[in-house]
Amino acid sequence: MERITMNNGLSIPVLGLGVFRIPDKAQCCSTVLDAIKCGYRHIDTAAAYQNEDAVGDAVRIAVDRGICTREDLFITTKLWPSEMKNIDTAREAIEASFRRSGLEYFDMFLIHQALGDYFSGWRALEEFVEKGRIRTIGVSNFYPNILANFCETVDLKPAVNQIEIHPYYTQKEALDNMRHYKVTPEAWAPLGGGRYNPYNEPVLIEIAKLHGKTVAQIVLRFLVQQGIVVLPKSVHPERLRENADIFGFTLTDIEMALISGLDKGPGETRTKHLNPEFVRFCLGTSDVTDGKSADFRQR
Repeated sequence: MERITMNNGLSIPVLGLGVFRIPDKAQCCSTVLDAIKCGYRHIDTAAAYQNEDAVGDAVRIAVDRGICTREDLFITTKLWPSEMKNIDTAREAIEASFRRSGLEYFDMFLIHQALGDYFSGWRALEEFVEKGRIRTIGVSNFYPNILANFCETVDLKPAVNQIEIHPYYTQKEALDNMRHYKVTPEAWAPLGGGRYNPYNEPVLIEIAKLHGKTVAQIVLRFLVQQGIVVLPKSVHPERLRENADIFGFTLTDIEMALISGLDKGPGETRTKHLNPEFVRFCLGTSDVTDGKSADFRQR
């Protein structure tokens, strides 16, 4: 498994499994275990995903069965905005993630959204890094201006910024800004998150045929080749294996440019974080319906 060295000298596997919207504990545990058997060593969860406990169970089973050691794995979780009212509530929320997962340490802990008192949340995370209970910390869904302000303000710079990136939202400005601050980009919904259909995209189909690969493999390779950590989600073992088989080929400069040409730019659900109703949802003050809540909880 290829790895990327972050700005603190620690390395992160370039391919991970995202477990968003796998709330069933048994299914989540079996999916993570299947992924580890397929060679995945990076698992991305969050308090908001409601499956930290299942991820912890899968880690213990994999270690107990000798499939891997705990040190082989890179486990990430995230702190939700409504839990960051102040530094004390943030500390308790971090402890709650430890209790739910049963893990002795997290490899990485992220601020899930740039909402709430996330500077206090960051200070709480720094304390856990100092204690050795979290190896590194980062952020998620930080727009370029927010990330710039954050990096210019805090002492410990975020190691990563996990944002929506795929061929329909290539995020060039965000990536350029991350390079400026030496922040490693991570892509959630690298295959479009179900809101786009790259599998019927003529450009991607043609490139896939040329390389003897699937469209999903082409899309993931497009991102990895830019130094972006990818976090595709699947509960199917055959798809897990397919998504992991992206390291034996290289896309040409022309192919990379063609895929980049699919970009739709900001707008629609791609910039939902600018919606005041979404902000209120994240802070726990909204009265949105369950259906809308499910849409908003998107990463």
